[in-house]
Amino acid sequence: MKKTAGRGSRFFGTRVFYKKTLGIMVPIMVQSLITNFVNLLDNIMCGQVGTEQFSGVAIANQLVFIYNLAIFGALSGIGIFTAQYFGKQDQEGARYTIRAKIEISALIFLIFLAVCLTLGPQILGLYMQAGDQASKVAATLSASRSYLNILLAGLFPFAMSQVYATTLKESGKPVLPMAAGISAMLVNLVGNYILIFGHFGAPAMGVAGAAVATVISRYVEMAVVMIGTHVHADENPFACGLYRSPYIPASLIRQMVRKGTPLLINEILWSIALSAIAQSYSTRGLDAVAAQNITSTVYNLFSQVYFSTGVAISIIVGQLLGAGKLEEAKETDTKLIVFGLLISSAVALIGFLLSPLFPDIYKTSEAVRSLAASMLRVICLCMPLACFVHCCYFTLRSGGKTIITFIFDSLFCMAVSFPVSFILSRYTDISMLGLFTTIQLLDLIKAVIGFIMVKKGIWIHNIVGGKEVVS
Repeated sequence: MKKTAGRGSRFFGTRVFYKKTLGIMVPIMVQSLITNFVNLLDNIMCGQVGTEQFSGVAIANQLVFIYNLAIFGALSGIGIFTAQYFGKQDQEGARYTIRAKIEISALIFLIFLAVCLTLGPQILGLYMQAGDQASKVAATLSASRSYLNILLAGLFPFAMSQVYATTLKESGKPVLPMAAGISAMLVNLVGNYILIFGHFGAPAMGVAGAAVATVISRYVEMAVVMIGTHVHADENPFACGLYRSPYIPASLIRQMVRKGTPLLINEILWSIALSAIAQSYSTRGLDAVAAQNITSTVYNLFSQVYFSTGVAISIIVGQLLGAGKLEEAKETDTKLIVFGLLISSAVALIGFLLSPLFPDIYKTSEAVRSLAASMLRVICLCMPLACFVHCCYFTLRSGGKTIITFIFDSLFCMAVSFPVSFILSRYTDISMLGLFTTIQLLDLIKAVIGFIMVKKGIWIHNIVGGKEVVS
């Protein structure tokens, strides 16, 4: 096969290629880093209140995590079409998909709200173990309920922010979502400082104050991204007439349901599986819950490198597929995966070296800090593996292979990762660190499967029409 001039080697791109890639990745990475840095500060500030309150927030966030990923899954399934419509320069088609995003987000919000209001306390109680002290369990459950009840008010603005943010990213304009994320971060940070500890005459609300600050920041983020999009409608033509009609062609609805439903189910089941795995970790006591929360919060800072690579794959490769440039899409995907592996390996090394420092920031027991440091080392060592699996997932998704991504992602987690965690936590004496390490290494199986599917090119597919373009 002939190589196209100016595209670099098989595994590495040209300067122009990396400039375009970083132009998409960096704003997304900055926004995600800001969001996760705020989460880290939330954790640290809540951790100053006490281990029980800190654990309560972590448990409540397990439920919110399911909601966030349900929104992400729904928008991702529709976003496959949005990205390809933008690649095709079809603004009306993109507009139809955005309406679908808004409608499905509202439905998910109403369902989740009903579940939390009726079953929330029972679900939170699943993370409390009989072996823990009764006073600790009561304090943890109280903090968890208080935090969740307030946080419910911020769920819908979060969904609307994601509708606009994902659309702007899919159109290749990630700067406004980044600005909205920075605004939300500043509001959340100041709100936490004032409301958790009671500064400037405000009452010291503890973890309830953290929840209030988060809700306020969600509304600020929504306002910035929505107003910014519509004020600059000349740069974002998809925003013109967006709310003039709820109309979406029936044929497109059928396509989005067929392609998007597996992704929505995938994210919901995957998040449920991860929450179930976290519940398996909780069998090792509330110290394990606290250590796992520290680990995941800190690691999320480092993992944004490969997360943004996956998003770049979905945008750049998705647009190339929509434009009919199938061979270029395949070449670009390989280069993006290699790039992601290189930068994630470098970040993993930094994270491994700094692992002992992060847990010391938290006001918790030495046992929790020591366990969290060890878990951070393990997860940093596994970061390149996680990056490769993540890139394979987004590659398969960019071509609309949502059934395959469902099998590759959530089905694997439900059928392999969760059962392994359940059996080891209930029927063996394996330590928390051993259990955690085993679950991380199961990604080796997914990496082999992902490599085979990506290499075969089964994902190379244009789903919005148009002929293949030879470039």
